[in-house]
Amino acid sequence: MGSESNPGTLTFVGVGDVGPIIQPVDRLVDLALPALQSADFRIAQCERTYSTRGAYPRWLEAPAGIHTRQDPALATIFKKSGFDVVSLASNHAMDYGEEPMLDTIDLFRGWGMQVIGAGRDEQEARRPAILEKNGIRVAILAYCSVLRDGQAAGEAHPGIAPLRARTFYEPDGFQPGTPPTIITTPVPADIEAMAADISKVKEDVDAVVLFIHWGIRLLPKINAQYQEVVAHAAIDAGADLILGHHPHCVKAVELYKGKVCFYSIGNFMTTGSRQVHSKPEWNLYWREQDPESLYNFPPHCNPTMIPKITVGKQGLTRVSFLPAYINKLAQPEVLQRGHPLFDKVLCEVEWVSDYVPHSFRVEGDEVVVEA
Repeated sequence: MGSESNPGTLTFVGVGDVGPIIQPVDRLVDLALPALQSADFRIAQCERTYSTRGAYPRWLEAPAGIHTRQDPALATIFKKSGFDVVSLASNHAMDYGEEPMLDTIDLFRGWGMQVIGAGRDEQEARRPAILEKNGIRVAILAYCSVLRDGQAAGEAHPGIAPLRARTFYEPDGFQPGTPPTIITTPVPADIEAMAADISKVKEDVDAVVLFIHWGIRLLPKINAQYQEVVAHAAIDAGADLILGHHPHCVKAVELYKGKVCFYSIGNFMTTGSRQVHSKPEWNLYWREQDPESLYNFPPHCNPTMIPKITVGKQGLTRVSFLPAYINKLAQPEVLQRGHPLFDKVLCEVEWVSDYVPHSFRVEGDEVVVEA
């Protein structure tokens, strides 16, 4: 595939959740394919498993995930999009047990893709993908913060690379029915393991990138407390960039010590579950679903972005994102400057980022994040 990279540099793009469940799936990339092909490499977050094996145990914690194991025929969207690296570090990777996750890993690797964030044991789940071109090497590590007990990979059993957090609540004592203050703290052992992973690969590459499935889904703008702690710890340990996902909507873009953390880059190509009635979220509010839309997410989940990164021998030389908007056919449309939705997406990203240090500059059809 063609790219715009110059000699002595390497470019890649990263996208959020991919996992449509309504055929035909390959059409979803039609409006975004040129943007994906403009880089040397493409990285995606996989929200499904593709297998005919396994069983759904009806998790006691949350009766969800019935759509997350799909027929392998629906995985062709990953091939059509030309993804080079796929992360399976997600809250759905083990909804149907170990077998579908392992089948999905084998499927993607059979297509020549690198798989990160999950594996047959802890060593494999923590193994980075390596992008290499023009003498430049970039390591991609993947982790998941939204996983259930028993889903973390261990020395002798399959699972996901964990970056877990613990949750505590402080009630508002004088206002009955008011949501409590929610306190989250990362698990120290997982922070230490992440730092060790970064340190292990740092000397052999020109940049280290973290792909993290984390945060609070569907609620606009809000981040969990543990995320900033994790992001800053990762950068302090030597990470050069963080690309987050899971909330299904865009969240803050933060500058910390000259490094960029995208707390959530939003959805990319997914159709959600088919449900046309109003639906409660978090026992806090109701949202309506558009019966004419194949996307099946609330309106604030339509804006999205495609981070585009240039790397040289001295590390990251340019961090930008391409504003995009997901239409009713569940297709992400990459927007050109001057399109009314271009400004709408940029305003959304500015708003969700207004409480953290950041600086954006529009250059052509891209938004550059200025260090």
